[in-house]
Parts: sequence; C-alpha cells; structure tokens
Amino acid sequence: MKNKKSRRINYCEGQAIMIAVVLVLFLSVILVSGFSALALGGASVTNSLLNSKKSIFLAEAATEDLIYRLSKGMLYSNTEVLELDGFSVTSTVADNANGEKEIIAESSFSKAVRKTRTTLMVGTGITFNYGVQIGEGGLVMENSALVTGNVYSNGPIEGRNSNLIKGDAVSAGSDGSVDGVHATGTVYAHNIIDSEIEGDAYYEIIDFETTVDGDLYPNSPDQPFTEMPISEEIINEWKLAAESGGVIDSPCPYEIDSDITIGPIKINCDLEITGDPVITLDGSLWVVGDITAKNTAVFQLSASYNNKGLAVIADDPNDRLNGGKIVLTNSVVFDDAGTNGYILLLSMNNSALNGGPEKAINIKNTVSGEFLLYAPHGEISLLNSGDIREVTGYRVYLGNVANVIYEIGLANLLFESGPGGSWEINEWEEI
Repeated sequence: MKNKKSRRINYCEGQAIMIAVVLVLFLSVILVSGFSALALGGASVTNSLLNSKKSIFLAEAATEDLIYRLSKGMLYSNTEVLELDGFSVTSTVADNANGEKEIIAESSFSKAVRKTRTTLMVGTGITFNYGVQIGEGGLVMENSALVTGNVYSNGPIEGRNSNLIKGDAVSAGSDGSVDGVHATGTVYAHNIIDSEIEGDAYYEIIDFETTVDGDLYPNSPDQPFTEMPISEEIINEWKLAAESGGVIDSPCPYEIDSDITIGPIKINCDLEITGDPVITLDGSLWVVGDITAKNTAVFQLSASYNNKGLAVIADDPNDRLNGGKIVLTNSVVFDDAGTNGYILLLSMNNSALNGGPEKAINIKNTVSGEFLLYAPHGEISLLNSGDIREVTGYRVYLGNVANVIYEIGLANLLFESGPGGSWEINEWEEI
C-alpha cells in the first residue's frame, strides 16, 4: 500500500500577493492623479497665458484702430469701445502738454487684464522755403508791392514802378529773367535787366542799367526748376479727410452769415460768406465750387490746431478751367485764435496753366492774417491786401501795396492729415 503524501497550502503567500497588487494600484492612482494635476495645472497656466495674449492683442487692436483714424483724418471719440471675438476693449484719447496725443487702451479677456499707453506725434509737415514760390507763369510786382522773404520762380520775375524783395530772387532755367526788380539780397537769373541789386548777381547776361552793390558772377549756370511743395497725393488726402466728416448737398449755394463752427466737411456747391460771422474751423473744408468771402468775416482755427495748419480747398474736378476759385474782398481776417497755426487757402483751378483768363485766387482790399495761398496750376492776384504769410502759385501778381511777409515757422508746417503730416508712434509701453 502506497503512502499518501499531503501538501500544506500556505494562505499567507496569497495574501502577500494581493497586498502587493493593491499597493501597486494605489501607487498608480497616486501617480496618475499627480500627473493629472500637473497636466491640469499646466493647461490652466497655458489657458491663462492664452487669455493674457488675447487681452494684449485686443488692446493693440484698439490702439491701431485709433492710429488709423487719426492718420486718415477720420472721426473718432475721446472714448472708444471696440468689440472683438465676443470681448471688448476701452480706449481713451487725450492731448498732452507736448502737443502729442496719448492713447490708453485697457482690455480684459476672461479676467486677464492688460493695459497699454501709446503716444503719437505729428510727422514731418509741408515745407515752404520761400516767401513767394512761382511756377512757369512767373511773378509780376508793381505799385509798392513788397515781399519780405526769398522768391523762387520757374518763370520770369518782373517789377514795375516801385517794388521790393527783402531777400534773394531766383528765376530758374535758360529763359529765366529778372526785370525791373529791387532786391536786397542776391539775384540769380540767366538774364538780368534794369534792376537794383543790393547783394550779388549770378547771370549769363546783364544790361548796363542794372546796379549791383555786391559781386558780379557772369557766365553762371542757370538755376534748376523747383517742384511745388504740396503733392497731388497730399491734396487728395486732405480732401478725403474733409469728406470723412460728412457731405453738404443743399442748400446751394451754401451760405454762411452768422457764427459757426465747421469742419471737417465737404460742400458740394459754391460757398458764400457775407456779413461779419466768426467761422471757427475744426477740420479741413473741401468746396466743390467757388469760395467767396467779403465784408468783415473772420476765419479762425479751433483750439485743437496748436502749431498746425489746416486746409480750405476749392476744387471742382469736373470744371477746373472755370470753377474752384477763391475770391476774398474787403476786410476778411484770418485769425489763429492763439493756436500759432495757419489756414491754407488752396485752389485747384487751372485756367492760367491753360492760357485762360480766370484767376484761381483773387484777393482785394485789406484781407489779412495768418493764412497762406496755394494755386499750383492757377493765378493768384493780390491787390491792396494786408500781410500774407506765404504765396505759391503757377502765376502770381502783387500790386498796390500787397505785402507777403514770410515767417520762419513755415519751413516745417505741420498738418494733422495726409502723408506729409500723419500721426506717428512716438512711444509705446504696457502699464
């Protein structure tokens, strides 16, 4: 009979395995929970960073929107709210003591608050280097006409009776001539005739009736033609800036006979100003027709135009041969109202360029003040007028004690709108 061997089962061994498995599972849960917490924390941080980025992008978007509006002469409010992607940003615009504009933009994207400050300064402006600048149509001065400043002409300079240029005079090109002119400075011309020159004379031909107190420079090269200081592109920008403020279609003609603040605005017909109104300009004007002002009307700049210029444009693109003229008579006054700025009267009439009789800008009597005249394709005529700061035209006539007194500040005159004078970023920071 075989002996039966019995095997004893060790239940403790199974318990140890179960404990080990449970322990491993427990540790695994702890590790997974830890990694999950880290992952969730990282996701939260990433989400916060993303919201913060969105918030700063919102602030920058609002700032760029305002910079665009300012540069293009478009309307804006001192407080603007911009909505984007379901969220909003509030920005404010204010003028600081340096003549700059300050934009504060504050946005909050899912509790992520970002705030920026940007300062803007006006870019390089229009340069008027001469008291009178003339195209090929030339300059005529007579009957005690006076220019205090330099004269540069692409055409002839002619003086009749008494006249005086307190500065240099240049008549450019091989056909350039200075005839019958009294100048305190130096004269440059291919041909100089019957003139009185207190400075030097640069010429190819000079007649014996000319007196020169300075040195003579015969056989001198002819001076080059010079470009008009304001491009068509800038003028078009000013017109768009005016139109951005609205359009007046009626009544026509549009009449002003009482005090008014106006601009930027486009007027689609003639503008007639009578009586003694005070016209405060708060933006560019574009008149698609003629501008007529008489009696004792006063034009003045609004307080926002500190050390800046503002354009008043007469231009009818469909009839530049006969339309787009400016006529000022009697005692019209242009006042900077303490802003140290200038009003630029600009006509796009081109009758003179095409041999026609129309005058682009016609000023009579005692019109005076802080204003400039510009007619790149037309004739400017000044009779019996008071002080004018600068004149630029295709052809210019000065008569009967007309005075042009150039001011140094015109060498870099600033305008708020247009490629020559748009707002540029001076400083940016997050605050």
